[in-house]
Amino acid sequence: MMAKNKEPRPPSYAISVIGLSGTEKDKGNCGVGKSCLCNRFVRSKADEYYPEHTSVLSTIDFGGRVVNNDHFLYWGDVTQCGEDGIDCKIHVIEQTEFIDDQTFLPHRSTNLQPYIKRAAATKLQSAEKLMYICTDQLGLEQDFEQKQMPEGKLNIDGFLLCIDVSQGCNRKFDDQLKFVNNLYVQLSKSKKPIIIAATKCDECVEHYLREVQAFASNKKNLLVVETSARFNVNVETCFTALVQMMDKTRGKPKIIPYLDAYKTQRQLVVTSTDKFEKLVQTVRDYHATWKTVSNKLKNHPDYEEYINLEGTKKAKNTFSKHIEQLKQEHIRKRRDEYINTLPRAFNTLLSNLEEIEHLSWSEALKLMEKRPDFQLCFVVLEKTPWDETDHIDKVNDRRIPFDLLSTLEAEKVYQNHVQHLISEKRRVEMKEKFKKTLEKIQFISPGQPWEEVMCFVMEDEAFKYITEADSREVYSRHQREIVEKAKEEFQEMLFEHSELFYDLDLNATPSSDKMSEIHAVLSEEPRYKALQKLAPDRESLLLKHIGFVYHPTKETCLSGQNCMDIKVEQLLARSLLQLDHGRLNLYHDSANIDKVNIFILGKDGLAQELANEIRTQSTDDEYALDGKIYELDLRPVDAKSPYLLSHLWTSAFKPHGCFCVFNSIESLAFIGESITKIRTEASQIRRDKYMASLPFTLILANQRDSASKHLPILRHQGQQLANKLQCPFIDVPAGTYPRKFNEAQIKQALRGVLEAVKHNFDVVSPVPTIKDLSEADLRIVMCAMCGDPFSVDLILSPFLDSHSCSAAQAGQNNSLMLDKIIGEKRRRIQITILSYHSSIGVRKDELVHGYILVYSAKRKASMGMLRAFLSEVQDTIPVQLVAVTDSQADFFEIEAIKELMTEGEHIATEITAKFTALYSLSQYHRQTEVFTLFFSDVLEKKNMIENSYMSDSTREATHTSEDVFLHSPRGGALTYNYYPDSEDDTEAPPPYSPMGDDVQLIPKDRFDLEGNEYPVHSTPLNCHDHERNHKVPPPIKPKPVALKPNVKKLDPNLLKTIEAGIGKPRKTRTTLAPSDDLDQSDNYAEPIDTIFKHRGVTDDIYAIPDDSQNRMIKIRNSFTINNTQGDEENGFPDRMSKTHGERRPSKYKYKSKTLFIKAKSYYRRAHSDASDDEAFTTSKTKRKGRHRGSEEDPLLSPVETWKGGIDNPAITSDQELDDKKMKKKTQKVKEDKKQKKKTKTFNPPTRRNWESNYFGMPLQDLVTPEKPIPLFVEKCVDFIEDTGLCTEGLYRVSGNKTDQDNIQKQFDQDHNISLESMDVTVNAVAGALKAFFADLPDPLIPYSLHPELVEASKILDKTERLYELKEIVKKFHPVNYDVFRYVITHLNRVSQQSRTNLMTADNLSICFWPTLMRPDFENREFLSTTKILQSVIETFIQQCQFFFYNGEILETSDSVAHQPPPSNPVQMVDPIIPLQLPPPLQPQLIQPQLQADPLGII
Repeated sequence: MMAKNKEPRPPSYAISVIGLSGTEKDKGNCGVGKSCLCNRFVRSKADEYYPEHTSVLSTIDFGGRVVNNDHFLYWGDVTQCGEDGIDCKIHVIEQTEFIDDQTFLPHRSTNLQPYIKRAAATKLQSAEKLMYICTDQLGLEQDFEQKQMPEGKLNIDGFLLCIDVSQGCNRKFDDQLKFVNNLYVQLSKSKKPIIIAATKCDECVEHYLREVQAFASNKKNLLVVETSARFNVNVETCFTALVQMMDKTRGKPKIIPYLDAYKTQRQLVVTSTDKFEKLVQTVRDYHATWKTVSNKLKNHPDYEEYINLEGTKKAKNTFSKHIEQLKQEHIRKRRDEYINTLPRAFNTLLSNLEEIEHLSWSEALKLMEKRPDFQLCFVVLEKTPWDETDHIDKVNDRRIPFDLLSTLEAEKVYQNHVQHLISEKRRVEMKEKFKKTLEKIQFISPGQPWEEVMCFVMEDEAFKYITEADSREVYSRHQREIVEKAKEEFQEMLFEHSELFYDLDLNATPSSDKMSEIHAVLSEEPRYKALQKLAPDRESLLLKHIGFVYHPTKETCLSGQNCMDIKVEQLLARSLLQLDHGRLNLYHDSANIDKVNIFILGKDGLAQELANEIRTQSTDDEYALDGKIYELDLRPVDAKSPYLLSHLWTSAFKPHGCFCVFNSIESLAFIGESITKIRTEASQIRRDKYMASLPFTLILANQRDSASKHLPILRHQGQQLANKLQCPFIDVPAGTYPRKFNEAQIKQALRGVLEAVKHNFDVVSPVPTIKDLSEADLRIVMCAMCGDPFSVDLILSPFLDSHSCSAAQAGQNNSLMLDKIIGEKRRRIQITILSYHSSIGVRKDELVHGYILVYSAKRKASMGMLRAFLSEVQDTIPVQLVAVTDSQADFFEIEAIKELMTEGEHIATEITAKFTALYSLSQYHRQTEVFTLFFSDVLEKKNMIENSYMSDSTREATHTSEDVFLHSPRGGALTYNYYPDSEDDTEAPPPYSPMGDDVQLIPKDRFDLEGNEYPVHSTPLNCHDHERNHKVPPPIKPKPVALKPNVKKLDPNLLKTIEAGIGKPRKTRTTLAPSDDLDQSDNYAEPIDTIFKHRGVTDDIYAIPDDSQNRMIKIRNSFTINNTQGDEENGFPDRMSKTHGERRPSKYKYKSKTLFIKAKSYYRRAHSDASDDEAFTTSKTKRKGRHRGSEEDPLLSPVETWKGGIDNPAITSDQELDDKKMKKKTQKVKEDKKQKKKTKTFNPPTRRNWESNYFGMPLQDLVTPEKPIPLFVEKCVDFIEDTGLCTEGLYRVSGNKTDQDNIQKQFDQDHNISLESMDVTVNAVAGALKAFFADLPDPLIPYSLHPELVEASKILDKTERLYELKEIVKKFHPVNYDVFRYVITHLNRVSQQSRTNLMTADNLSICFWPTLMRPDFENREFLSTTKILQSVIETFIQQCQFFFYNGEILETSDSVAHQPPPSNPVQMVDPIIPLQLPPPLQPQLIQPQLQADPLGII
């Protein structure tokens, strides 16, 4: 029963594989394929198939367990599943014959029968025989699978007869077939099934196969199966067919032809290969290894199938090919990247077309290697080629391997780069040409669409060349430029019309009538109409300007960071830093205060918040400040307390200072009222002398985001209140802070309190400069316009360069202090420098003793702003007008500057103000003495000014019931003699150089041939004009004598050129008839102050006009004005006297005809339908006294008349002494002519203070035929052209003198010195170059050719003139010619960059002509040719190519004057009319007929 339940075992068959075997003689060099056939059937996987099996064995291997001394091998068993689903096991036996490797004879075995009989045996027996796998197994059986033949014996069920149908190896097929035939005879005796396996059919010989088939067909039931063990074709089929023959139940075997079976097998392999390759292609990193990838894929069915069919070796080869493809693909991508990067590298290293256009590829490579940026673009590898090095893996290194450039691809890229540069150059040229075409089209207006313009340029060559996108881009750029320019000009126009805007109070809002008036006036301006197509932008600019005018702050200034207030604060912070440190050190040395009591006043909890913030920054109420620890006792008091003083001052708490904090208009008003109450109570109770002078500090708290918009208003009003209270104001620091109070604010406030404490208790040693830091005798406001073309350093240099300058008190970031001796005492002057827009509030609200009004003579808007500001200033306050320009020569050469300087001098004359000029290219006028006379005038009028201010304050107190100042400002000036008199106070001023750096008319020993001025410190000389040598008044009060007015004259050097135009001077009027109207013949230039009152008319009431209430507040005053002639001559027309009543104060616009007519002209243009009487009502008050002209600048007077040149470009004289001076003029001219007749040898000064064997040597000694240019000149020019060709003001802005000298000294020591290594500026090198030519014994352009150059320049025909000049140049000495050509060529290159360096040929000629021609300025006859010679140099620069390189004549404006002088010169005009000196200097003076005042204002 149990046996029945057992599952039946599958049938088992033993098949013996037989065929030709034996020695090499019998079978040839190779077998018939029995072993390969067995191997492929038993172990079909490709990795388990071994194509090589040997039958030659050693005795040991033959006796091993695998062979086991038998001549047959047991290959193992295979389990097969038949078509009917029944499994069977097939044991495979290979009958062979093993050969001894020693004797090459068959091994001796237990069975000594021959192979034919032995192979036909049906029963085999071998105990413990192991399964055979491969030849390597023999002797190493333990390393392979060990499987024994079942039971050590097998019964053979069928035979597989192998016949090799390939060519064979030294074997005849017939012998094989004969052997097979004999073998078949033996096999047939066993009655077992037999199948013939035709082996090696992949190398089949057709007739061999046919013979085999013929052999089989002759036998009964003998089948032939065509097999190939190598390709695994029909191997399994032959074994399966034999099993079917042995098992009759399995059906008749089906034999497949070789070709069909091969195709099926190959298709299976191809399909598996495709799947495997797709699987491998998922690997994208060429660094991947087979081991890593195979471990990842070993369980994938496609991978397993391919391994079984083709084996691991092929799979690995396939993978390796894929990896190599990935690597090559990566290399190709890197190569493409490098090739694509090459154009950028070429653009970096070879961007200059002129340099590479004609270079070969190899020359270009060498040039690139020399570039400093070569290593940034390329890398030179040690091993090449680059794609076989590890550089391919450095993906982050984007540098190009240099060996890549040896390829044809790289050379082609280079050629394309050169062609691109050529085409791009052409494209840029065409774009610029098209841009110039657009610039020539005058009707293109800002905002005009491209479509309206395009039709006018359709035929333009440049337009046709460039693309549509380029043309639109050029037009857009052109539009941006003209729109920006139009907007700038519109803004400038608004400033020029400042009188339109500055007639209302601050924080006012313009009415509709005012806006209509503004539009009516501006609409007549071309600059207004220019923005017609951009009306919204124009309106926006106008509204923005109006908003700024009525609400001005430095944050909203239209000049941005160029706001004068910002630049002044920055400059003073830098310049006065050392002074502050010095003061702080002194304070530290003397400090012995350990405890500080602070009273904090605020509203709505602000005082408590500040106290908490201070405590937060303290440690146990101890605060660290400037390296010292202070104990702080804080007492915050809120607004709710009615008794401030009782809280403020107790026996236990005596405050050292009071912090007043605010963050709103209400809290600021509370502070003002509280301080008034505190000061009132203190003055009434008089508890302590210190209580009355308790220091207050205003602190502005930071705003939240919602209230930050009110910060500018709070800042402005807080500063105004602080100025009124004369206490420091601490602003919110710049930046973003989360808290209301900043640490810097607290420290600044504490420092102020400590300084005040030490002042009040005399803790610090009583040094006057420290003790009286906060006190000032005079408060002067200097005003300048934002955006003016001069530096703040220039206008502040008269103060900052003085030894008497010091920092103002804390909190006054825009002020400085001066200690100057004025009259008999040393005075302390506070100078506050503000922009005009910031000065508006100061003018209305604060005590100012005088104004210094600065304007640029290059800018009409600057003059317009000055007029607008000055018009509203009370005429009791002295004014100093300062014109700023580059040099004195500008007055003669630039008409616009001449007009503005003349207008400024004219206004100064009308209002009896001072007038002077500052020059950026001169050092002579940057001394405090420029303003000494002005300070004296201010001090003289101080009491009157303060009385007027106090009257205004009293009136305001009447209206507002708010008394801030309890006592008038100190009237007495502080006097001390701590400082010894310095040279600044006693030294005579230097001479005045009228022509600056360009055309100088000063003595030769003060002239720098480089175009610069030497600072000359001179002392008074014995001459015939002692009254012209001004000195600062000594500390001793002089006797009241009548001084002679200082009147400026023309330099006698110029008298020859204008003497034809000087007739008999007309006499000025000394008095006017006391009539209400002026005669029509009155001169326009006669200021208002020359109109007198009736004698006997006096005013004993000092009246202040009240604009807000339309009434007059009258104040009795004991001061009157002395209008005697003696006082006038002393320069004090407002000197106090007891004989006459004081005049009523007014505004300067009613005193100046120029200011008044300007304002009235605006009103007329806006109200053209109104009459003059309706438009303006004026007072026709006649004033008694004689008008004085504008005060002289003490530095504008030369030491000697014959050396000084023109004293002032705006030539002035005192009207009272005109007759006397003009009578003396003719006699002085004759005397000067006699002096000038004595000729002198002109020897140029030298700047050097050392001996040199190079500089100052003759030019011929410095050159050779091989090197015709001096080495120093070459080095300087190369340095300038390499590093600074675009430097603004090149050759105009002088470099550091020390650096210039150092350059020449270093070159003297070593001619091979490199300027690049010397850390010097371009301007210093340029100055050294000019100094080289200035030091030559003879000028580069010989004196002998100067007359010829002058005569040639007078030729009217341009072409003829240029050819004549060219012939003159050829007369130069060859050495001079070469150097001159070199220098002019360099200057031509400089002028080509004039858009950036602003140095046109004209500007360069002004700077260089004195250097190249070495003029003798003492020669009077030479002066008439100065402009001509300068223009000749300009022509050389402009026409450089024509003169030296046979180029064409360029079309330029003809700047050389050729017109003959006028035949009928006219008479000299009044001093206020500018002297006309067109080049060349000819007597062309104009005296227009001036109309009488039509407005009835006098």
